[in-house]
Amino acid sequence: MGVTRRVFLQAAVAATATGTAVLAQTATAATASAASGPGDVVGKVTVGYQGWFACIGDGAPINAWWHWSANAGQPPSPSNTGIVAWPDVRDYAKTYQTGYAALGNGQPATLFSSYDQQTVDTHFLWLQQNGIDVAALQRFNPNGSEGPTRDAMAAKVRSSAEKYGRKFYIMYDVSDWTNMQSEIKTDWTSKMHAHTASSAYAVQNGKPVVCIWGFGFNDNQRPFAADACLDVVNWFKSQGCYVIGGVPTWWRTGDRDSRPGFSDVYHAFHMLSPWMVGRIGNVADADNFYNVATVPDLAECATYGIDYQPCVLPGAVTLRQRAHGDFMWRQFYNMVRAGVQSVYISMFDEFNEGNQIAKTAESQAWVPTNSGFLALDEDGTACSSDYYLRLTGDGGRMLKGQLALTATRPTQPVVGGSTTPPPTGNLALHRSTSESSHTQSYASTNATDGDASSYWESANNAFPQWIQVDLGAATTVKRLVLDLPPATAWGARTQTLSVQGSTDGGSFTQLAASAGHTFDPATGNTATVTLPAAVTTRYVRLTFTANTGWPAGQLSELQVFAT
Repeated sequence: MGVTRRVFLQAAVAATATGTAVLAQTATAATASAASGPGDVVGKVTVGYQGWFACIGDGAPINAWWHWSANAGQPPSPSNTGIVAWPDVRDYAKTYQTGYAALGNGQPATLFSSYDQQTVDTHFLWLQQNGIDVAALQRFNPNGSEGPTRDAMAAKVRSSAEKYGRKFYIMYDVSDWTNMQSEIKTDWTSKMHAHTASSAYAVQNGKPVVCIWGFGFNDNQRPFAADACLDVVNWFKSQGCYVIGGVPTWWRTGDRDSRPGFSDVYHAFHMLSPWMVGRIGNVADADNFYNVATVPDLAECATYGIDYQPCVLPGAVTLRQRAHGDFMWRQFYNMVRAGVQSVYISMFDEFNEGNQIAKTAESQAWVPTNSGFLALDEDGTACSSDYYLRLTGDGGRMLKGQLALTATRPTQPVVGGSTTPPPTGNLALHRSTSESSHTQSYASTNATDGDASSYWESANNAFPQWIQVDLGAATTVKRLVLDLPPATAWGARTQTLSVQGSTDGGSFTQLAASAGHTFDPATGNTATVTLPAAVTTRYVRLTFTANTGWPAGQLSELQVFAT
């Protein structure tokens, strides 16, 4: 693969800033209307989804540490890396050992593969949990060695979108695609068009959605002439598609990052989504762009009957831009006060640039000790690993009128970080787990799946053993309900166990002393552990030292409650 878009963006930052130093005041734009009514992209929050990480041993056709390493034939390490931020991998059923040192908490430094279906399922579950509507699957030139893996990723994304009730569409990135004008048409008709049959494929105005990112950029990666680009846009429209343009920041003025002479191309799209990564890096920049880009762009789109989908970005972790969410929230606020109807989040899983919203290491306890990577708490404010997913969810609610317009970020960096009342319900349901061991297929994930018939069982004849759940953020815990399968075949037994808690996953304290707990099918095969006092913790661990019914720790459901 050739140079990615971020190289161009880094080189363009200085030029982009030239002539845009006007500081924002308190101007407020009149409420604008989208050219189209609500659909699968208008009125919705879309995230850019790369899905481009693979690991040797995951079965992907590319058979490489795809996008994790500079030299993809070797595991990623401090001297061979393609990323600038470290993902939180606790929700993934399978990860792969890297060449990095252990994490700060002593756990091995492993990474996920996008090629594992469970990884994509996990990502789309996060979208569902946070009310994020759509994923735009990035598709680069599919005719080289990456092609088979990218084809497979489209099928995996389709499956996960269907499973979790999300929408997706194909977003072509034309960077470094020499024969793009003909090959993009062939790829759509012979491969990608088939996915429009899915109930999860995004539709706007009755048309399947396609995005083309890269027309009109003033750089050597996308040297296409305006007439070739216009031909492609019109061809997709002739195929019955609703076509989005991922266009330069300065598409409207036709200068700086935009080639001159592309006005007809830009105005041919149904929707425009100007690129913003590398253009702004703090709240003042965001306010400036509200005046010099967002408001006039929105007016131009309204004049030409074009829908508008500007970018909102969390900021680069490595550049310390995030300001524990204030930078991203200011963009949401500016978009909503301008009257914008739809936004594009740049990006979901872009660990290469560090502007991802997917779960990310929240502290140095979750970063390899020899990596030099920053975590989400880099400015001294603790942030849970899912913070930017939750922030995006709240931004989407404000966009849709479900939250009142506010310049004050309502999202707490850590769950339970305000005076809000304690949550109700099982805090552990569908949360990620870990374990000291398991036997056969009886893994710890069975203990939080909500199914009382599935269960975790540790290695036999090897006490002590433990099982642990990550609640996602530090929160109030008072009571645990432990279950075994209710079938009478599970005879009564007593398991001896203790309860520990941790806020960082590394250092644990005892919450309940070791004691025997009886499980009897005659009374539901359940036991309750009430802590001496409510505690604030994120990780809850049970350590088993005995079981009168079987020489292993056993549990079908680990339920955790705040009261």
